[in-house]
Amino acid sequence: MINWRQIFKVLGMLLFIEAGLLMITMIVALIYQENIMPYVWTLVITLVLGILGRGIGWGAGKNMGRRDGYLIVSLVWLIFSLIGMIPFILTESVPDVSSAFFEAMSGFTSTGATIMDDIDSLPRGIIFWRSTTQWIGGIGIIFFTLAILPAFGVGEVKLFAAEATGPLHEKIHPRISVAVKWIGTVYLLLTVLCIASLFLCGMEFFDAVNIAMTTTGTGGFSPHAAFFHDQWHSPAIEYVTTIFMLLSGMNYTLLFYTILKGRFRKLFQNPELRVYMFIVFITTAACTVFIMIHNNNGDLELSFREAIFTTVSIQTTTGFASCDYTLWPQMLMPVLLFLMFAGACSGSTSGGFKCIRWAILWEGLHNEFRKILHPRVVAPVKLNNEVIPTSVQKTLLAFCVLFVGSLFLGAFILILCGVDTNYIATHDQTIVLRQDFTEAFSLSLSSLSNVGPAMDYYGPAHSWAVISPLAKIVCAFLMLIGRLEIFPILILFTKGFWKKE
Repeated sequence: MINWRQIFKVLGMLLFIEAGLLMITMIVALIYQENIMPYVWTLVITLVLGILGRGIGWGAGKNMGRRDGYLIVSLVWLIFSLIGMIPFILTESVPDVSSAFFEAMSGFTSTGATIMDDIDSLPRGIIFWRSTTQWIGGIGIIFFTLAILPAFGVGEVKLFAAEATGPLHEKIHPRISVAVKWIGTVYLLLTVLCIASLFLCGMEFFDAVNIAMTTTGTGGFSPHAAFFHDQWHSPAIEYVTTIFMLLSGMNYTLLFYTILKGRFRKLFQNPELRVYMFIVFITTAACTVFIMIHNNNGDLELSFREAIFTTVSIQTTTGFASCDYTLWPQMLMPVLLFLMFAGACSGSTSGGFKCIRWAILWEGLHNEFRKILHPRVVAPVKLNNEVIPTSVQKTLLAFCVLFVGSLFLGAFILILCGVDTNYIATHDQTIVLRQDFTEAFSLSLSSLSNVGPAMDYYGPAHSWAVISPLAKIVCAFLMLIGRLEIFPILILFTKGFWKKE
């Protein structure tokens, strides 16, 4: 049976975190002498709802079931986005409610797709708020909460299991709250190092803070509309951003052992990291060759810089752009779509399918071929000499079906919303020019994998402002299920979830 009092209690605690983030944003607006009332009103609403939730959940105890955990994790992203869209509306930074909800959901799910065209004209408070949503959403709202609110007690395990990404979870400490604090330390350290590095490369401090937050959160919101190359004209800034995107796409447990424990051997022993780096290396090499020949007149360094920046940005689902990759040779477009699908490592801030799943699928496929050749052989699926349980393999197959099914269903609905209908105006009427599957598919994939930019018109050169309000809601829902890896959201729509027993 669902413990509603416990759910209200936890949601009330979580809202106090959002209130704290709003206070920081309000201070930033004060520093730049901007109107703080939009943040004040949002802060008041958040505090009232937080106090109300705590009041309803008073005396609820510490017991939390698995269903309670899934419901909390699903609701918190929705509630945070609904509250997070209020500053966009009150500052008149967006044209309508659907756009505000889309922008907030894109921020908290660290997707990075935007409906804003003239970002440079926005108040700095709003720019900072956009970056803050991605920073807290990248590490995970629940993860952050478990680190500072160990009073969750028994329920912390259920929340961790509901939000943690990837099919396998390596424990670095018996207590979840301690493990999350250590992971949070790595996250904060990466953010601070990224800020310092960008500032030393000549970036303005405000820009460095925003870029660092959206880099480590693998979100991709930028304080400027221009590409990195056009905005800063600094190869150093592009390389530094690439390095931190690459690090942020790694498993944070692995980074913890490497950075804080000095166990560098784990880097070379990790099969998922090998898959991750292999994809980055092969794709960067291929893109460098083709764009050097077709786009950059033989400039090797520029081609390599654009290739590795774009490859890492898309695979880690950050979504930054140093150039318009939709102008690259057409033969590279399937490669970039694969990167959107592939994703980076589990246990990171990135989205997508995750490299650990590719590794398990490859080992499972290799194992099936062995059984075909030797029917009597007993050969369990292993990864790094550890047997992958059958339950994990079954869950992985179910996830594959749901991921691909959600991708195509989302694309189909977006087509019904008119995303892939393009028009050409004549002197007396408007006639349909074409209707195809490309743009809807790339929008669905970008949203579900939390990438941000898509393909064709919806690439890095344009915002998603032109899509209909209904299409924005559909994309926002895809962002949500992609961020929580589908199961915690879709399970809410099953009859068994709501049964009393």
